Amino acid sequence: MLKRNLLTLLCLAVSLIACPAIFFAHASPQGRIEAITAIQLQQVLTGLSNTVYVTNAHDGTNRLFIIEKAGVIRVAQPGASTTTVFLNITSKVLSTDNERGLLGLAFHPKYAINGRFFVYYTRQTDGALSIAEYHVTSDPNVADPNSEIFFTGGFPIPHSSNTNHNGGTIMFGPDGYLYAGPGDGGASNDPPGNGQNINALLGKILRIDVDHPNGPVPYSSPVDNPFFGATQGADEIYAIGMRNPFRFSFDRGTGQLWVADVGQNAREEIDIVTRGGNYGWRVMEGMICNPAFNGGVCTPPAGSILPIFDYSHSGGRCSITGGYVYRGARSAVPTASYIYADYCTGEIWQLLSGTNTLLLDTTLNITSFGEDEAGEIYVLSQNGTLNRIVASPPPAACSYSISPANQIFSLSGGEGTLTLTTAGTCGWLAVANVDWITLESATGVGNNTLSFLVRDNPSSSPRTGLIHVAGQTFTVIQNGTMSASCSFELTPASQSFSNAGGNGTITVTTAAQCAWGATPSASWITITSGNIGTGNGTVNFSVAPNTGPPRKGTIAIGKQLFKIKQK
Repeated sequence: MLKRNLLTLLCLAVSLIACPAIFFAHASPQGRIEAITAIQLQQVLTGLSNTVYVTNAHDGTNRLFIIEKAGVIRVAQPGASTTTVFLNITSKVLSTDNERGLLGLAFHPKYAINGRFFVYYTRQTDGALSIAEYHVTSDPNVADPNSEIFFTGGFPIPHSSNTNHNGGTIMFGPDGYLYAGPGDGGASNDPPGNGQNINALLGKILRIDVDHPNGPVPYSSPVDNPFFGATQGADEIYAIGMRNPFRFSFDRGTGQLWVADVGQNAREEIDIVTRGGNYGWRVMEGMICNPAFNGGVCTPPAGSILPIFDYSHSGGRCSITGGYVYRGARSAVPTASYIYADYCTGEIWQLLSGTNTLLLDTTLNITSFGEDEAGEIYVLSQNGTLNRIVASPPPAACSYSISPANQIFSLSGGEGTLTLTTAGTCGWLAVANVDWITLESATGVGNNTLSFLVRDNPSSSPRTGLIHVAGQTFTVIQNGTMSASCSFELTPASQSFSNAGGNGTITVTTAAQCAWGATPSASWITITSGNIGTGNGTVNFSVAPNTGPPRKGTIAIGKQLFKIKQK
């Protein structure tokens, strides 16, 4: 606690503004406080550098993406203990100060199909608040740094010479629009009055449509934004009266927008933000008049909305780190709990039905929370670790498998199924990477048979699509209109094995437009690789030992049968 208190005192000595959302935060939350609940932080990754955000791509791959403030996005595969670089834009990012840097990341709702994602950063060399679009390459774990579409129009948002109050979150809402939360521009008491200025984008929650450009501007504003069109005010604004909404999130169960707005010297607050709402800053700080503005005497702005919860800066608390409403299936915390933290104290709190519960008092400087595809919550800290919140004692790790791994369809398409096997408390997300495959259900918990529909193929060539579910990959190959003319040749055409069994290889020769699958006729024949493909290919298989009488089997490939005999 000594180190944390010294950090707080240093912040206050340097400036009479609240400590930065990224690096400072310990206050006694107001309202009813319950006793500590038993949870654990389960270590996922270590050795990270100056990390500020973690999220997933909601594409069924179960990967996690971690932002390093300097301008690097790292990707972690399911169960991996190391990461690789997904995108490096350090040359574009100004990150020399505590609150500047690459701060936000949002994957398009149809990322699995279109490969689009968006970043939020402070720009070299002026610190302007910037949003840019990037695309993934043919390698799903590497983005194209040259694919940047830099947002113009209302962006980049000019920032004052103050380095703080940049906000940091961008996130797609359930309406498909991109939300952003720039801070008020810094300094004490919002000198320009940005928070209440409906013509300024600073100190707001913004909402834009990235799927419909407005001429040369790569986005448009939804027509139901409160100041759209002829109405006085900036078209991009969704809500006003924010100080520094560094971290916000949507409840995946209700769609509500939860914003943790970092306070000045008196209060940290949690808001449920709605379209057109005014959340009070700079006049209000949390539920009280801003003590440092107008002597703490105020008339709240007309129609202003009080936070659902706030807390003071007692006990060394000083900056809220917003989190998520828990909707996971592993019972880490009660369902519908909002999980958040204070940066300076490392306390992790749960807000549920007006009751605030201290879950865990850590020594971490928590910079962000994050969700995986199943709704489990992660904790990211400045000490270079990523942890998962789990119940105590923790449940067994989730493992997933699918069967079969692939299927071939005729050009007319049809219905298919795959079976997912996992524990009853393990959640999952299923996503197709092409628009001609439609899933009957996209989310669930435990074992499930997933049904999907393949639409007809009007092309002469076969096509390939993938269904990613819980980190597993199911392959769909569909024939084109030229499939009726396909012929296949297998080399060799047959093979004999001793009773000890063994391995074999089949070479498939056919035209490039011809799709095929390899299907064994018996359980003692296993395809080890190459069980589906288009054009020329190779099928590897194994034959199990035989303790009975001689037996025969086949592997069907295209319109041919490969024959197997075993003593």
